[in-house]
Amino acid sequence: MENERLEFFRRMVRIRRFESHAEACHGKGEIPGSLHTATGQEAEIVGSCMALRTDDYMVGNHRSHGHPIAKGAATNPLMAELFGRRTGVCGGKGGSMHLSDFSVGSLGETSIVGSGVPVAVGAALGANLQGSDRVSLCFFGDGATNEGAFHEGMNLASIWNLPVIFLCENNLYGVSTPASEVISVKDIAERGAAYSMKSEIVDGQDVEAVFNVVSAAVERARSGKGPTLVEAKTYRFAEHAANMGRVLLDRGTELDEWLQRDPIELYRAKLLGDGIKSEELAEIEAEVEQEILDSLEFARSSAYPDQAEAFTDVFTEPLSLPGWLAQ
Repeated sequence: MENERLEFFRRMVRIRRFESHAEACHGKGEIPGSLHTATGQEAEIVGSCMALRTDDYMVGNHRSHGHPIAKGAATNPLMAELFGRRTGVCGGKGGSMHLSDFSVGSLGETSIVGSGVPVAVGAALGANLQGSDRVSLCFFGDGATNEGAFHEGMNLASIWNLPVIFLCENNLYGVSTPASEVISVKDIAERGAAYSMKSEIVDGQDVEAVFNVVSAAVERARSGKGPTLVEAKTYRFAEHAANMGRVLLDRGTELDEWLQRDPIELYRAKLLGDGIKSEELAEIEAEVEQEILDSLEFARSSAYPDQAEAFTDVFTEPLSLPGWLAQ
């Protein structure tokens, strides 16, 4: 159990350091496009993903660097993807909001809010049709629960009794709009009742609490007892996307209050209180820091995709290159 707890800590720190360095690189123009960080949400990400097997499916969302990291994906190709390099997990053509790593069951994510729900439901249906006991975990934010795809997916999962865990990362805001102003229920978990679905609420800043709740949901799904809706109460410390500026959202003292519940610091204190040596945690942090620095070097030293690669990994492969590329 101690090794598992140290791995909780390692993966949370790995997500934090990956995103911290990525945000700095984005600010210098090294990383193109948008960059959405999950700083403050590491516990619900790691606790959920570590409740899965490697071959179980996982679907993320636009705020999704942490999900494949928590699922066990290597950081070198993830960082290279952010940099748009051909060594990235999607060949440098997906970027920050389109990470996938099938080797660890990460089916990817998109910037379309709620779009991962039907993908996760489809993966669970596929597992059933194949006679597999794999389950499907789907991450989405509070805003996605107002999308039609969310309700359609929940309904199908319920009537077909599919092995899906719907994990709502309720970080209280959709961009800068408070969830309380656009969601009709106090707790998103209440929406499970409309689909005769078991629902749970968990403290998203407590990695072990999340792990226990999601593990129970995984066991239910794997044993044929159907889907579960889990609402993790969490908070993102940064703005909606990197370098948007803080003018979009004035959170007053709210942010300071949540910073006191930093999931990494809470877990550090818990581990130290249970007898884990501070030197051991410091060693983990140093190892993770070096790992991320190595991933940055890997990304920077990798080549960009060739122009011709724009015509691969599409629905129909071209029979021949256009003349201007063939020259």
